[in-house]
Amino acid sequence: MTDTVSTTAPPSEHEGRPRPLVRSIGVLGGTLLTLSCLTPASSLFVVVPPLLGETGTGTVLTIVLAAILCIGVALCYSELGTLVPSAGGEYAMLGILAGRFAGWMMFVLSFIIVMIIPPIIALGTAEYISSVADISPPVAGAAVMILSTLMGLLNLRANAWITGIFLCLEIIAIAVVSFLGFSHVSRPASVLVTPTITDSGDALSAITIVAGLAVALFVLQGFTTAVYLSEEMRDPRRTVVRTVLWTLGIGAAVIIIPVIAITLGAPDIATLTSGDVAGMVTTWSNTGVGTFVSLSIALAIVNAVIVMVIQNSRVLYASARDRAWPAALNRSFGTVSHRFGSPWVSTLVVGLGGAALCFAPVDTLNGVTSVVVTAMYLGVAIASLAARRGEFKGAPAWRMKGWPVLPVVIAGALVYILVQQSITDLLITLATLVVAAVYWLLYLRPRAADRWVVTVVSE
Repeated sequence: MTDTVSTTAPPSEHEGRPRPLVRSIGVLGGTLLTLSCLTPASSLFVVVPPLLGETGTGTVLTIVLAAILCIGVALCYSELGTLVPSAGGEYAMLGILAGRFAGWMMFVLSFIIVMIIPPIIALGTAEYISSVADISPPVAGAAVMILSTLMGLLNLRANAWITGIFLCLEIIAIAVVSFLGFSHVSRPASVLVTPTITDSGDALSAITIVAGLAVALFVLQGFTTAVYLSEEMRDPRRTVVRTVLWTLGIGAAVIIIPVIAITLGAPDIATLTSGDVAGMVTTWSNTGVGTFVSLSIALAIVNAVIVMVIQNSRVLYASARDRAWPAALNRSFGTVSHRFGSPWVSTLVVGLGGAALCFAPVDTLNGVTSVVVTAMYLGVAIASLAARRGEFKGAPAWRMKGWPVLPVVIAGALVYILVQQSITDLLITLATLVVAAVYWLLYLRPRAADRWVVTVVSE
């Protein structure tokens, strides 16, 4: 048995617990929000360009391999997300299934992502609004973070429709890029499976592709948002799994198709590896179309950051409800707006903290995020092995096929990807986990009766 402490009663029934979140969305609303968090356009135009520089024409193959791996990850998330429907997401899953310490370490990993991914995406805004305004990336990124924070203070249903409208603009921009790329094919489709990194035909090594899988996982990251929204979904044991799988399938297709178009349509490999998608669009068409696509991408980035702030504030809210902090911080982070039903203090902390991180080195942010995303998926895959033991065996939840072989295979692949990453990024992540372990030993563990009490809210 683990030392997990949990409750399935509504939090409001417990003295000192914050007000519960409101169940207001179904599969459609959840998919709109989750797709917006996966943000195909932002992933395509902000995260993919550096990957093009590393893997050249092998970028499509790298993302396809990552998508196949993500199918297994999605099945693990779906089972655990319906077994443990909590706004805490991964940390609640591990806290219930593997013990409080494992849950705490997973929370720290998720909180790194909470704080780092939004500013990474927001920093891409400056490049795509350069045709109308010359603003430095940190300033533009911080402005997007602040705007998204204000939007995140609204109720979830309003944001579902706002982000849905922005998502339509994303799809239009992606469709234009795809059409232009396929209309200007410069190389045979065979380069997609026999990738090169230079115009002279230098082959790409398998190790480079494997190392790039961590970034490719980051490209597709976001389909797991459904588990964070499970406390605000009607009938989560049905809605969560459908939202996760629909989002992954749609998101992967929307990203992979334009990457194929860009790979085949780039005038030369040097242009491809430069990652200047906006420049390629202008070359394929004209300045007006290039400006339209660039501004649509900028709106897509804003859309993505809004949803990320919404998602990430729920993680901080859940940690306060589960009493991860001293009493004053728990009260603040757990405060829910009576008017909008949003955890407004947590939203401000996540949003304004992300605005500050826009002034940090972006390469470091990217590297650490790739490591943390891979580590989180690894933790979920391992935790899914405990999802059918003892008291959890007969619990109501959606169950994946291929258990336990599938989680074992996924975990092995993720371990291999993890060890291929930069030593610096691995050490930064490890150092953060060491600090978290010290906090656990000195503060949380001695107060086990009333601190870090992982909660699962009843439906």
